[in-house]
Order: sequence, then C-alpha cells, then structure tokens
Amino acid sequence: GRSVSLPPLPLLSSVHPATLLSPNNRMATTIITTATSDAIAKMMTQGKILGIGRNYADHAKELGNAVPTRPFYFIKPTSSILNKGASVVRPKIVKDLHYEVELGVVIKQSAKKVEEKDAMDYVLGYVLALDMTARDLQNEARSKGLPWSEAKGYDTFCPVGDFIPKSAVPDPHSLKLTLAVDGVMKQSGPTSDMIFNVPQLISHLSSISTLDAGDLILTGTPAGVGPVSPGESMEAQ
Repeated sequence: GRSVSLPPLPLLSSVHPATLLSPNNRMATTIITTATSDAIAKMMTQGKILGIGRNYADHAKELGNAVPTRPFYFIKPTSSILNKGASVVRPKIVKDLHYEVELGVVIKQSAKKVEEKDAMDYVLGYVLALDMTARDLQNEARSKGLPWSEAKGYDTFCPVGDFIPKSAVPDPHSLKLTLAVDGVMKQSGPTSDMIFNVPQLISHLSSISTLDAGDLILTGTPAGVGPVSPGESMEAQ
C-alpha cells in the first residue's frame, strides 16, 4: 500500500517552569488546525491517555529492561496534553527530562472486549505524540517499587500533533517515527518494530477496561530516547 507521512510536530522546551514560551522560541507548537480537529482535540481531553510501555524491543533494551511478553500500560492525565501555542514545561524538581516520540491512536467509539480482527473498526485516526518523561523521577520510583505517575503526568508532558483520519493512513504499521533535537536526529524507527501491533493493543486494553470515544493510546517509542534541556527545540515527524 501507499505510504503516508505524519505531519511534523515542532515544539520547544521552556526556560523556566513558570514560563510557557521561552524568549528564543523559534518554533510554535502545532496541535490542531481545523474545526473538525478542534472537536476531536476537545474529545481527547475528556477521555484518557493509555501509554504502552516497552513496545519496541530496542527501546526496552536501551533502558536495561526485559522485553515484555504481554502488553503493559500506564495512564497519563489528559491535563498533560499540550495546549495550542504552548511549550513543554520542565518542572524545577525534574533534572532529567526525556523525549519519547510515539504514534497515538484515537479511539472512535466505546470498545469493550474487542477481538483483534475487529479492532481497527474502533480507530478514529492518529496523532503524532511525545510521551515526555521525567527519567530521574521514574528511575527513583522504579527503585522503590512505586508507580510512574509523577514521572509521566506533569502538565504539558503529552504534546500532540495534527489529527490524521484513519482513511489517510492505509497501514499504521508502515510508518517511520523520527525526532530531532536542535536539528540533530535522535530517534528514528519504523512502527513495524512494535512488539504488539495496534489491533493487539486495542484488544488487550479493552479486555481490561472499556475504551471510550476520544481515548488516546500511545503505542510506544523506538530506541534513541534521551534528555532535552531548557531552550532546546524538538521536532518530531
């Protein structure tokens, strides 16, 4: 089938935790541009964000984690979705903020105990997203056997790009995800490297709890995650 490119997602980390736009802001954050997408954006903020952990083997290995044999996930608050025109904010407590570029799947309708063969019927479309992660807080939580909620859940820790309708993406497993920091490529990987594909994820998640219209599934990140500092720009596509 034909390939498709995801719209680029430019954004900028902030200089100060109380500042949304840094003085040298060279790139505005692109989120939603059309009336239809505005409605979908609002719908996403009323749903839930389900982040899939370690869904690319190379990423799991680079952080010293075992490759999972079944999907596992964490929940990010919808308040972490980055607002139009704003920048990623690094809280003062966070010393090691990492980028993770991901394909986001937007759910179309209520889904409960969906079989894999029917899972794509519940997909409304896609967004390019970043799962910003306070790696220092995450590592501290892991060492104590605690959840990662704080490391994943700060405001602005889920920038999302333009909504892409399902019809524009013939195969979500034939995309290439990239992320650059100040123009230097840091992440580049095909979605075909997912350990668990989109139908498997939807089937698994819906067997645990009902998925609702507007829910956002972050499907995992390829290898190459790393730190971003205040004032540096990140561009994903």
